[in-house]
Amino acid sequence: MTRYRQVLAVPGMAPLLGISLLARTAITADVMALTLYVVLGLDLSYAAAGGVAAAMTAGVALGGPLLGRVIDRRGLRVVVLATVALQAVFWLSVPFLAYGFLLGAALAAGLLMVPAQAVTRQAIAAMTTADQRRAAFALESVQGELSYIVGPAVVILCAAKASSGVVAWGVGAAIVAGGAGIALLNPPVRATHEAEAAAAARPGRRQWLGARMIAVLAMAFGTTMLLSGVDLAIVATLEEAGQVSWAAAVVAVLGLASVAGGLIYGALPRPLPTWLLLGLLGLVTIPAGIAQDWPWLCVAIVGTGLLTAPTLSTVADAVSQLAPASVRGEATGLQSSAQSAGFALGAPLAGAAIDLSTPAGGFVAAGLAALAATLAGGMLSRAPSPGTVSAVRPASGAGVPVEGEAAR
Repeated sequence: MTRYRQVLAVPGMAPLLGISLLARTAITADVMALTLYVVLGLDLSYAAAGGVAAAMTAGVALGGPLLGRVIDRRGLRVVVLATVALQAVFWLSVPFLAYGFLLGAALAAGLLMVPAQAVTRQAIAAMTTADQRRAAFALESVQGELSYIVGPAVVILCAAKASSGVVAWGVGAAIVAGGAGIALLNPPVRATHEAEAAAAARPGRRQWLGARMIAVLAMAFGTTMLLSGVDLAIVATLEEAGQVSWAAAVVAVLGLASVAGGLIYGALPRPLPTWLLLGLLGLVTIPAGIAQDWPWLCVAIVGTGLLTAPTLSTVADAVSQLAPASVRGEATGLQSSAQSAGFALGAPLAGAAIDLSTPAGGFVAAGLAALAATLAGGMLSRAPSPGTVSAVRPASGAGVPVEGEAAR
């Protein structure tokens, strides 16, 4: 707990994590809010709702690196305020848009989504010292898990009491409030010792987007691919058992186990390599398909949960260390894009495995996807990457590991 007290004692850290949690909780609920609006408000099919969700997800994946690049060049506040304004317009107009217009608007809203997650990661890298950073990123991963537990559930509960259009307004209001709060806080995205390096010429992409950075991004992709596949496999397993109503309870156990795992990992005296955490995550997920009913499934997915937040936190830490300060926004945007792509592709992969075999096949496919990403990341991290050392080695005392250490 001492590590966490030190992190929260950093000036501005506690307000940042609090307001970021609001923004991220609302953002994780946006797809659910749009799904309910399309199905209940427009009286269209779930396939139509999936089209809107896919449009927004694609926008988020494409927009992350672009917004990060602009933050690197223009600063945080101007970018966040611009996205807040766009989100306000989009969510206010949702209940009045026909499906075709909503599809295009969702893509635009995804492209200019408030970059709460990426900004929080940049700020953590800038505000913490080397010995604080792992605990800080563990808290950030725990924050993400809490947002996934709370956000969609609150939207579903509110939809039972109010119209889907009003729920959409509520989600939009929370996104706008969270984004405005981040802009008001205006946390630093570069540490004091990084200011001089950031003022120098921006390094070319080949100097920092080398094999080791690609290795970390591949492992980020593999992690969320596993998580997306596990969610679908849980539903499929319980549907076959006639217990689908217990899916929310199982997912809640998964999320709470991840919160516990993140807090435990952040308090450990030494970090673990990303490839090791992801590999273990894949291995413990594969046998979860043995469970045939909800109580045993709750037990079976605890291992997956315990390793989720630690894996995500090590990925975020590695990206922040491998990226030079002047391009950290673009790098964290690429990380968000890789994770969004993993979420988008994990469910179809697991779904195909389930259709071809049994619900247990979904857990196997998700675990094997993570192991494949582990193998790819491990191989890439050992490949020579000219120019990376000079790009990521900070000034003496900065506490950032040299090339190779951060990618593990």
